[in-house]
Amino acid sequence: MTGVECVADVGARLGECPLWSPTEQVLYWVDIHGNTVHRHDPSSGTDESRDIGQRPGCLALTAEPGRLLVATENELVWLEWSTGETTPFVTLEDPSTGNRLNDGRCDPAGRLVVGTMWPETGDGRRTGTLYRVEGDGSSTTLRTGIGVPNGIAFDPERARTYFADSFSATVWVWDYDADTGERHDQRVFLDYSTLPGAPDGACVDADGCYWSASVHGWAVIRVTPDGDVDRRIELPLEKPSMPAFGGPDLSTLYVTTIGDDSEPGRDGFVPGSLLAVDPGVHGVPEPHFAGG
Repeated sequence: MTGVECVADVGARLGECPLWSPTEQVLYWVDIHGNTVHRHDPSSGTDESRDIGQRPGCLALTAEPGRLLVATENELVWLEWSTGETTPFVTLEDPSTGNRLNDGRCDPAGRLVVGTMWPETGDGRRTGTLYRVEGDGSSTTLRTGIGVPNGIAFDPERARTYFADSFSATVWVWDYDADTGERHDQRVFLDYSTLPGAPDGACVDADGCYWSASVHGWAVIRVTPDGDVDRRIELPLEKPSMPAFGGPDLSTLYVTTIGDDSEPGRDGFVPGSLLAVDPGVHGVPEPHFAGG
C-alpha cells in the first residue's frame, strides 16, 4: 500500500478510537455521534457495526476476543460483539453533570485512563475530568477543568504518558510509574498553537515517537521523544481524529475521521471514512484492560 487509502467509506459522523486486536486481526473503532462500534476486517475489506444506543467515546480490549470495554455517556459497559449486547460495568460520573466520556487508553498495567467533556464543544466549557480506572472498577481523579480530553498515549520504554486538551492546543507529558499508575513531573511536550489544526487522538510507535491527529489540519504528525515534529503526513480529509497502528506486523497506520461539519474531501475522499497509510514504521501492541 502506498499513499493514503480509504478502507471503509461509511460516512462516520464522529469517527474515533481505532484499536487493533492482534488476536482477531481486526480493527475496532467508534462513531460517537452515530452511537455505533465498528469492526473493520482488512482481510475481507468488510466493516460491520453494532448500534449500542448511546455515544461510545472510546474502547479497550479485554483478554476475551470479541469482548470490549466501551466508554459511553457517563459509564463503562461491556460489549459482546457476537450478540451486540451491552452490560454495565461502572458509572464514572453522575448524569447530572451533562458530560460524556471521550478519549481513553489502557496503561501498560491494564488500567484505563479516560476523560470526560461537555458534549457541545462550541460552548467552550471546561467541565471535564480525567480518571484512572482499575480492573475492579474503582477510579481515581487525575485532572479536572478539562475542555476536550484527547491524545492519551503511553510509552512503556521511556515510562511516559501523554495527554492533550484540544481547547488548550497543548500536549503534556509526565513520567509514569506503571506499577502504581502515578504520574510525576508534568511538562509541555508540544505547543500546537504554531501548527495547523488542534491535537486530537494519538498513539506511540516502536521508536517512542508520538503520532497526533491534527483535527482541522488535514494531517497526522509524528513527534520525537524530544518534542520535535519530524514528519507530517498530509491527508485528503480535514478532520482526522485519531491514528492507530494495525495489521499483522503493526505497520499500517489507520486514521479515523470526522464527517460532521467537515470541508469536502480532496481527490474524491468522503469525510467520515476510515483511512490507512503506510507510515514506514511499526507500532506497539495495545494492553488489555485488567478487568472483565
